[in-house]
Amino acid sequence: MDEHGDSPESGRKFRSYMLIIFLVSLLLVLFIIDLLTGPVNIPLKSAFSLLVQADPKPGIWHSILFDFRLPKAITALLAGSSLAVSGLQMQTVFRNPLAGPDVLGISSGASLGVALVILGFGDYFAINSSAGISSWLQIIAACIGSGIVLFLVMFVSLRIRDIMTILILGILFGSAASAVVSILQYFSNQTMLKAFVVWSMGSLGNLSGSQLEVLAISLVIGFALSVYSLRVLNVLLLGENYSRSMGVNIKLTRFLVFVSTSILSGSITAFCGPLAFVGIVVPHLARMMFKTADHKWLLPASILLGAAMMLIADLISQFPGSESILPINSVTALLGIPVVIWVIISNRRLVNIS
Repeated sequence: MDEHGDSPESGRKFRSYMLIIFLVSLLLVLFIIDLLTGPVNIPLKSAFSLLVQADPKPGIWHSILFDFRLPKAITALLAGSSLAVSGLQMQTVFRNPLAGPDVLGISSGASLGVALVILGFGDYFAINSSAGISSWLQIIAACIGSGIVLFLVMFVSLRIRDIMTILILGILFGSAASAVVSILQYFSNQTMLKAFVVWSMGSLGNLSGSQLEVLAISLVIGFALSVYSLRVLNVLLLGENYSRSMGVNIKLTRFLVFVSTSILSGSITAFCGPLAFVGIVVPHLARMMFKTADHKWLLPASILLGAAMMLIADLISQFPGSESILPINSVTALLGIPVVIWVIISNRRLVNIS
């Protein structure tokens, strides 16, 4: 405690609260900029009027804002936060700074589930329709695919303690899933193949209102499981033996975390495509910014930073004044790769999970 009676702990809490306020403010600014950015220029005052009017007059600006930009911005928030939480949970459970949905093959498993629906049963299910049953089918298939790969990696991790071996096996499982996807692509018809290739490039702007509702419901379940496991994740950082001595059910905790991760990453992959590097990068940024391993701070920080990163990626993917839009997964990769390289070559304790 210093001469003014303030303890270091209270100072850290104050700093963390200020950072949360800053991130919320940044997220709000990015969200507004994302609504205003696009081939058609909508003035801020006009956009605000359209948003607050109870019964706005239909028009081109109203259609652009409510039918495209607002759902796309909300999707970016959901996608970034979900993938970030998935990465945070995986890095904690595996005690591995390079664990994430894409590195461990979870995204590839989700892609396999979607491929089976689009390429295998595309003629029987209206995947691109707004019907709720087709949306749920796509999410369920992606979650099952990601869950299978995740549980395979977990099964291996129980018998092999070497971190790099687990990572390599995760990559191999993901490669196997990708190989099956390639076989499905080879035997699929041209229409379904084109639909799948477009999906694999990643997009935030293809969701209808009903699909966005289905996605939100699914993610609420995943986030609820994440919050429920919050205290236990902190205990897991101290090792499995200590966790058991504290009365933690390790198997149940892992199961809940895996189900949460499968739902979060699988749901986003189902609708937005395989978005790379967000799940790996954001937890490290949260640790660096908040200088803590406490998930009480890391979880909200990852949610806010993940959402902000995806909004930034969406802004970069657009060319102001042009109708050209870059694939969103290419942008997230370009943003995330430098951070991953830094994590690999850096020996700072800041990013060390163990």
